[in-house]
Amino acid sequence: MSSHAPNPTDPGASHHEKEGAAHEHHGPWWKDPLRWGLAALAGLVVGALLTFVLKPVYHQTSGHVVATITPILVVPFALLLGCVALMPFVNARWWHHHYPEVALALGGVVTGYFLVGYREPVNPGGLPFGAYAMSHAAEEFYSFLALVGGLYVVSGSIVVELRGRGRPLLNTALLALGAVLANLVGTTGASVLLIRPFMKINHGRLRPIHIVFFIFIVSNCGGCLTPIGDPPLYLGFLKGVPFFWTAEYLWQSWLIVNGLLLAIFFAVDTRLERTLARRGELGEVQEHALRLRVHGVGGMICLALMIGGVLIDPLLRPRLGLHHFPVGATFQMAVAIIAYFVAPRYAHEANEFNFGPIKEVGLLFAGIFATMVPALGYLAANGSKLGLDSVSAYYWGTGLLSALLDNAPTYLNFLQIAFGEREMNPVTLREFTSTVEGTLLLEAISTGAVFFGAMTYIGNGPNFMVKAIAEQRGMKMPTFFGYLGISCAFLLPVLVAHWAIRLL
Repeated sequence: MSSHAPNPTDPGASHHEKEGAAHEHHGPWWKDPLRWGLAALAGLVVGALLTFVLKPVYHQTSGHVVATITPILVVPFALLLGCVALMPFVNARWWHHHYPEVALALGGVVTGYFLVGYREPVNPGGLPFGAYAMSHAAEEFYSFLALVGGLYVVSGSIVVELRGRGRPLLNTALLALGAVLANLVGTTGASVLLIRPFMKINHGRLRPIHIVFFIFIVSNCGGCLTPIGDPPLYLGFLKGVPFFWTAEYLWQSWLIVNGLLLAIFFAVDTRLERTLARRGELGEVQEHALRLRVHGVGGMICLALMIGGVLIDPLLRPRLGLHHFPVGATFQMAVAIIAYFVAPRYAHEANEFNFGPIKEVGLLFAGIFATMVPALGYLAANGSKLGLDSVSAYYWGTGLLSALLDNAPTYLNFLQIAFGEREMNPVTLREFTSTVEGTLLLEAISTGAVFFGAMTYIGNGPNFMVKAIAEQRGMKMPTFFGYLGISCAFLLPVLVAHWAIRLL
């Protein structure tokens, strides 16, 4: 990759280069952040005014005043989800340029309503409920962005040089490697490290279905063996689930789901290979001897520090008394900043690194985390009425909502529903996992959250990031419904098979 400035008129310029060049003609760098800030401010004002029309409601429970979340407050989340799904059909160009304002404005509506409306304390002498709920959501978003964004930045300083021809067997082996690696560096780390080499070796034959299966396996289903693998399992570890519980009890689920997905992918890629050969389109693909090299010692050290950062909060928070300060996330942010500035130039050039994908993920998920607060609050308050009376009900309930909500808080909500009125802490979790029923319920909740996070682009953070990286390199990815259709055709039958084998 050359270091000269991109030429937007060059037909070989990437989509990102063209968009970046076009953006340079729109005005100074602060124009977009100013527009985003105004949209968020407008949402805050609308949310505050809404409290005069939709009066906040409270009820008494166990001697405490508790806010009542009405279904109307879930409307902003439904609107944002609808925009993500439909706007690419209605006006893709407008949505591409203005999704930040939509996400931040809708998030502002919920934030304004909660801060102004819910001013009763959650307990005597505590924070107002609205401030507590939104500060908790902000802390979760900060931790999410530190992990996902930090791994993206750090991985950008590591060059995975893979040479070879992207044949079905090599592609399947690379996805299997990603399924293992996801448990060591997280689904985000494995996705960012492998997506570019995966696309490169398939140059000339790459199709959207390749990227979709990459998201299924590397960005989601591969990461269920350790708490490092996927955010829901990490939250469970922070609450007290033993570190090695996932490896001990979920390895069979990992083998079933990933084994079936890899077999299906091999069949699909083999058929694609034969189709391209019949059309004479494989002649343009150059043959290379298989070779794998990894460059960037500093980046690998920073990657190890990033992964170690997930253990900081459970180790240091209780000792330092910083129960609500994200020590680990702040450490990960610092590591990412250091990694970016010490990364050699050749690494960023080889990876075509820029902040486009993480900007898209960060801005969209800022709105999702804010608007999701009343949706999760309503679920927590009414979960006992959902008829969750079996292992299967917990699997499908956690799974279906993990596909539409972020899978990490959905996992925690269903785990709390399984606990009932008991307080969730390390002692009660150890008691919970020591029984056959508790182990099955936790397996259902854990696999439902991790596996179903692959059903949509918004189910898990790495999904949207991989999509953005692929689109940045010129790949026309499926729309929200297009991706969901592929998920229903290939992933859902696998998840049904897993349910029948392990949980039925």
